[in-house]
Amino acid sequence: PVLVLCEAPCADERTIVDPNALSAAGTIALDWWFPSRTGRLLAYGTSEGGTELSTLHVLDVESGVDLGDEPIQYTRAASVAWLPDDSGFYYTRYPTPGSVLPGDEMYHRHVFFHALGQDWRDDAEIFGAGRAREDWPHVDLSLSGRWLVVEVEQGWVRSDVYVLDREHPELGFVTIQQGVDALARVLFAGDRLLIHTNEDAPNYALYEVDPRRPARSNWRAILAERPDRVLDAAHAAAGQLVAHELHNATSQVRLFGADGELRSDVHLPSIGTVIGIGGEWNGQRITLGFTSFAQPASAYDVDPANGEARLIAKGELPPGFDPARYEVLQDWYTSRDGTRISIFLVHRRDLPLVGDHPTLLTGYGGFNVSRTPAFISALPLWLDAGGLYALANLRGGGEYGEAWHRAGMLGNKQHVFDDFIAAAEWLIDQSYTRPERLAIMGGSNGGLLVGAALTQRPDLFKAVVCQVPLLDMLRYHHLRIARLWIPEYGSADEPEQFRWLHAYSPYHRVGDGERYPATFLLTAEGDSRVDPMHARKMAARLQAANASDAPILLRIETAAGHGQGKPRSKQLQEATDVWSFLFWQLGVSLDA
Repeated sequence: PVLVLCEAPCADERTIVDPNALSAAGTIALDWWFPSRTGRLLAYGTSEGGTELSTLHVLDVESGVDLGDEPIQYTRAASVAWLPDDSGFYYTRYPTPGSVLPGDEMYHRHVFFHALGQDWRDDAEIFGAGRAREDWPHVDLSLSGRWLVVEVEQGWVRSDVYVLDREHPELGFVTIQQGVDALARVLFAGDRLLIHTNEDAPNYALYEVDPRRPARSNWRAILAERPDRVLDAAHAAAGQLVAHELHNATSQVRLFGADGELRSDVHLPSIGTVIGIGGEWNGQRITLGFTSFAQPASAYDVDPANGEARLIAKGELPPGFDPARYEVLQDWYTSRDGTRISIFLVHRRDLPLVGDHPTLLTGYGGFNVSRTPAFISALPLWLDAGGLYALANLRGGGEYGEAWHRAGMLGNKQHVFDDFIAAAEWLIDQSYTRPERLAIMGGSNGGLLVGAALTQRPDLFKAVVCQVPLLDMLRYHHLRIARLWIPEYGSADEPEQFRWLHAYSPYHRVGDGERYPATFLLTAEGDSRVDPMHARKMAARLQAANASDAPILLRIETAAGHGQGKPRSKQLQEATDVWSFLFWQLGVSLDA
């Protein structure tokens, strides 16, 4: 993907960062970007070979040329907060080699300040010294630049928040939240500090906090928690508070006044997912991205007065794609312990649901990630051939709030696998498919999901696609950045947690002489998140243990990583391999 600039909605685009021009092989990725307040400068990060080990550059937007400053290294997944006058920025950086113990280079993320024109090696460290190596800080500045906030995530379940009055730096950072078993995200409405939190509010609420009186008892409620929906995110734009809510795993957006009074709903084009909200508090515009099973990611301009959303940039559709050909249904099924789970079904509109259909089931179930309707460019090929696509909203995700997340983490992780297996059984019980026509697919934590389903119920599936997975859950935390995931999974170094992990660890559940379904494991040499050893070990173990004739395949991509930085050619090659495997194993013909 390239980064383009439009001076106004629907105006001509001008490319300002094109990573494809930086590498003949197409292996340089644009990882992230942060425009300055004036829009004159852009901080952006690039990495090579899918490593996500970013280097920070500063671009002059008008000329399209990087400034003469030496690029800043060690800025993986950086957070950047520009000063109002563009003279510098706060940012996060990892340690230089040799400054920490071997193996800790991907931890100890701290906050620094960079003045333009200064050697980045001389940048002052602002925050992080003496804190736990796994802490993950983010930075933000109020509109005037007076208040600097550092939000420190500790896994995906809790965060600390601190604020610095830049007019009185001698006072140091003031604690807004610390040591609380809850997540908190900060946003500024001008110079007003707002906290989006799940403390005593599993579906989240929004509060205003006076940095001079930060005690919890002084917080003022702006948007109260609602029992029937999740306040997934809040934004401040065009003088309004923009609330992104999830209701039954689909997006709804509402506009509120500065004190929380409802002004209007935003009229989204269909049932789907909002994938980003933008706009300045003192600006006149609100923008958002939207996708659905039938619509690729597209950009909309929202009228702050009435919530009307106007399409300003539409994603590319596959040739001949007609959304009217397809139908999306949402249904509910019951998991092993009686919990009701929602599931989306996508199929060709003229296809009777009851029948012997090739079916692809997927899910995620972890890290508070919500799997909601989104466009998949290859999916029409599957649907047109008579296939069904099923997406289950498993516990461990964020679709139904923090209680839903916690019901699928640590010692509750088996709930996620039970939910997924129950989805497969429900599809069969509904006579939509049968085990010989059912495939499952998942990546990363979703790779763990399908690995667990594969080893717990090998009789239930015909084919498994397991992408960049975690599979050895006793050793995972010793590799790459995986100590960050201990709050989600636990650690085998702790006796009680060892028992949880060993009970479901897919690698350790492989049984000699078991009849396993066809399995396609995919990994990449440059993956800096999940070590390729997981897929390699699992392929070897399954090949040695499997008593069926089903193939156990391993695909290792070179010069690629967890997903970022893959040129279009490699994306197409991988997609061709994956979908060919599914068509082959489920006996699907393109002539259907």
